[in-house]
Amino acid sequence: MIAIIDYDAGNIRSVEHALAALKFPAAVTRDPAVIRKADKVILPGVGAFGDAMEKLESYGLTEVIREVVAAGKPFLGICLGLQLMFDESEETSGVKGLSLLPGRIVRIPEGDGRKIPHIGWNDLSFPKKSRLFEGIPEGSYVYFVHSYYLEAKDPGDVAATTEYGAHIHASVEHGNLFACQFHPEKSGDVGLRILTNFCNL
Repeated sequence: MIAIIDYDAGNIRSVEHALAALKFPAAVTRDPAVIRKADKVILPGVGAFGDAMEKLESYGLTEVIREVVAAGKPFLGICLGLQLMFDESEETSGVKGLSLLPGRIVRIPEGDGRKIPHIGWNDLSFPKKSRLFEGIPEGSYVYFVHSYYLEAKDPGDVAATTEYGAHIHASVEHGNLFACQFHPEKSGDVGLRILTNFCNL
């Protein structure tokens, strides 16, 4: 069973619907016991960094997230979920993230007619081989909705990149930790393959 962490963020149910379409059993939950028993855990979400960390803390979820990660269970952050896995974000100064991996979240730069938030399809480049992108060709397009992006401290963690006014670290993979700034659940067949790859780990 796959636990989808519910912390009142937006877009959580779309991940549940995508997994249901793929026939993977999943539960949207904030129950620590259910999360601990899960085979894999997904932290999705759309929203603000500071509010999200406050919700995770208030529901007692930061501790259980660290427990399942330390236990080696595959863990996938999506969009805001990716951002929360890192140290801090320019969106909410002074608020610490989960620090599961080293790095920071910064705002997409203005200029050149770029619209912020970045909403739309961008192609991916793969700087390293990744289990998450097995069977997915270089240059595949996925769907983004974000105003902030990851600057990972360790280049070795970066599994996919894209360009949108900056060199964006669009996905990471480190041991049992995986994350995507884009929305695989809204990225057509490519996104469904990414979710299938994660669920089959």
